Amino acid sequence: MAPPVFHPKGERPPRRPLGIYLQILLGFGGFTLVTVVLLWVFQIALLGPFYQLIKTDQVENTAESVLRQLDQPQEELSQAVEDLCYDTQISILVSDENGRLLAGSFASEKQSPLRAALSQGGLSSQVMLSQLYNDVNLQGGRLEETFPLGQGDSSPQVMLYGRIQRNSSGQARMVLMESEITPVGSTVETLKVQLLCLTGVMVVLGLLLALFIARRIARPIAAINQAAKQLGQGNYAISLEESGTREVTELAQTLNYAAGELSKVDEMRRELLANVSHDLRTPLTMIKGYSEVMRDLPGENTPENVQIIIDETERLTSLVNDLLDLSRLEAGAVPLKKSRFNLTESIRRALTRYEKLADYSFPFYADRDVFVTADQLRISQVVCNLVNNAITYTGSDKTVTLRQTVNDGMVRVSVTDTGEGIPPEKLRDIWERYYKVDKDHKRAQMGTGLGLSIVKNVMDLHGGRCGVESQLGTGSTFWFELPLTGE
Repeated sequence: MAPPVFHPKGERPPRRPLGIYLQILLGFGGFTLVTVVLLWVFQIALLGPFYQLIKTDQVENTAESVLRQLDQPQEELSQAVEDLCYDTQISILVSDENGRLLAGSFASEKQSPLRAALSQGGLSSQVMLSQLYNDVNLQGGRLEETFPLGQGDSSPQVMLYGRIQRNSSGQARMVLMESEITPVGSTVETLKVQLLCLTGVMVVLGLLLALFIARRIARPIAAINQAAKQLGQGNYAISLEESGTREVTELAQTLNYAAGELSKVDEMRRELLANVSHDLRTPLTMIKGYSEVMRDLPGENTPENVQIIIDETERLTSLVNDLLDLSRLEAGAVPLKKSRFNLTESIRRALTRYEKLADYSFPFYADRDVFVTADQLRISQVVCNLVNNAITYTGSDKTVTLRQTVNDGMVRVSVTDTGEGIPPEKLRDIWERYYKVDKDHKRAQMGTGLGLSIVKNVMDLHGGRCGVESQLGTGSTFWFELPLTGE
């Protein structure tokens, strides 16, 4: 349980975010509500206007089809009108400006206002059509009216549509159309019942689906949340089940990887503290012991004993300096003082300090002197750390070989030992801080065990490269590369 959090007086605590269960439920609830509202609006409130709009569009399209046939002979025009009437169930009449009927067809045998007016025949029909022609003409050649056929809202309506257009001979023609609009009241009542049932079904299904999805998503996320809290408390032994959705699976994989890396770092940190404590204690013990001997025993204040104290002091200084260098390099707090210098000659000078090591040999092969632009002090540090590492692990022949090669504008310096080599699975980690390949290695040699980390950080600062090639039983070759500078 998390400890309570207290806020200053007068300050409102931050609002606690909603849980994933509630967010998914609210999301699905909102989606269901919007869907139901849209269904009611479109199927109930807007059904009549939509039906009216569709009917009007159908009548207009049919009128356009008839108008395109006005230049046809009367027989063909009559046949075209009959076909359109049969296909669209819209009554169609075509007359001239004097009211003379040229073609016509009624959609059904039921009596309609237009059919009733024309059923009188003869002069009365012609007068009625002539009057309609004048009405359409007064409306600018287009007439559209809707009127009921009976009393009450449930009675059908009729749409009367007229258009006047001249044919290619200049003769005026009127196209008159009549379409019945069926009332949608009964349809709306039926849809209301259906929508009530559909609303209930959608609410229940939406709730069940929301619970299922929330359970499927929230459960692994809750487990990941608990594991992350344990990880923050230093428990790196967690192992999450990598299942569920792709994102949740990837998150679990990431946390498992992070836990493994943190566990590795913590283990290496403990080893570093143990190693550093041992490395500090050994020279301090030597310094204290020889100092007490020189104080308590007559004749022990010899140059040899003083030199041992000096050597152990230098070991302490080297260890502390390496620790400080590594810390500053990783923090990016080391400014580089770049200059153009002779890398080959710098390596030769660096090797001179190892001449006092008895029985060790350091052959250096270089076909010519090369120049680079870099921080000379840091590059010398890289060379010395690689040599120190090779001295620590070289074989019984006590030989450390250095080679300088040039290829494609890059110079590579490699340092080879004749030791036991490094297992392939450990090659990737040897550059990491705190890492030590041989945890039981006890040989007291030069170096502090931090050299490879320093090498990698220095090369990263220079934009160079470093690497290692190793084969078990034959030794290892560490190398670094820098771009050449023209002589």
